[in-house]
Amino acid sequence: MALQCGIVGLPNVGKSTLFNCLSNAKAQSANFPFCTIEPNVGVITVPDERLNKLAELVHPQRIVPTTVEIVDIAGLVKGASQGEGLGNKFLANIRETDAILHVLRCFDDDNITHVDGSVDPVRDKEIIDYELQIKDLETIDSRISKVQKQAQTGGDKNAKLTYEVLSRYKEALEQGKAARTVTFETKDEQKVAHDLFLLTNKPVMYVCNVDEASAVNGNAYVDKVREAVKDENAEILIVAAKIESEIAEFDTYEERQMFLNEIGLSESGVSRLIRAAYKLLNLETYFTAGEPEVRAWTYHKGWKAPQCAGVIHTDFERGFIRANVIKYDDYIALGSESACKEVGKINIEGKEYVVQDGDIMHFLFNV
Repeated sequence: MALQCGIVGLPNVGKSTLFNCLSNAKAQSANFPFCTIEPNVGVITVPDERLNKLAELVHPQRIVPTTVEIVDIAGLVKGASQGEGLGNKFLANIRETDAILHVLRCFDDDNITHVDGSVDPVRDKEIIDYELQIKDLETIDSRISKVQKQAQTGGDKNAKLTYEVLSRYKEALEQGKAARTVTFETKDEQKVAHDLFLLTNKPVMYVCNVDEASAVNGNAYVDKVREAVKDENAEILIVAAKIESEIAEFDTYEERQMFLNEIGLSESGVSRLIRAAYKLLNLETYFTAGEPEVRAWTYHKGWKAPQCAGVIHTDFERGFIRANVIKYDDYIALGSESACKEVGKINIEGKEYVVQDGDIMHFLFNV
């Protein structure tokens, strides 16, 4: 399930520093624009304490976590939609991702130059928003020119529906709003909207890169970002990338936790960011637990049991019979699968069962 989150932002906001903390793939990090020319892809382990607790009970031969792909994309500058800087490459790379982690500089440091000469995360956000919106407007106008006449003069219902969706997007974009702020009620409208693959319709999280003093509660810059995005369908995460790079240098978990405790954090920003990226992609986790391995499996929220079985192998979905399901809390409380069976805590579920995050599953199939 190769879904990707793209890390985007202006040059020198901390994207590559953050990416380096997330992945062993070391993107070049330097104090000049465009130090990341090709997108760097890192396959990142998703931290999940539930997996560790299951392993403590089962004592498996191996533990297999789930992962998410993070892409570090070259910094964008004003005029990217017209090809300025690495604009066209940036826009092509971001189009290939499924969600956006938009890094905003929310710290002062005279030693790190800003491409626009001063620190203003709201302005920075608006620069990238504008460039993406301009590109989306090009897409919308191109599609409108193809369906408008057909929608207004013919009897083609699909053309009429498409034109209505395009018109609503055009109105929002011309007002400086992202496509994700537009909602549609019917499934037909939603399908047309999805198939446009608009850049500003991708789910987004704003990552506020702060200094050490602001790592816990944020600062005035973060407050301005919160105010600016309050009407968007978006989330905010506070991370101190410089601190995260220092944490990554520690050899042991205990050393990292001691450092975090000293600065008032219970866990690293990287761990929170990875989980947030996973959630942003609308992903959840179910588990399989046995002596050979305890394993986390990724699926799309809302998937039914056969689809989730297909994550393990297509034969599991094709020949699906039923799923034996244990709720995570029951498994932890009772300590084993056999104990759950004794007290009737194993549910037998069929093809219509919607899998829940944390379910421990065993699939029966026949092909």
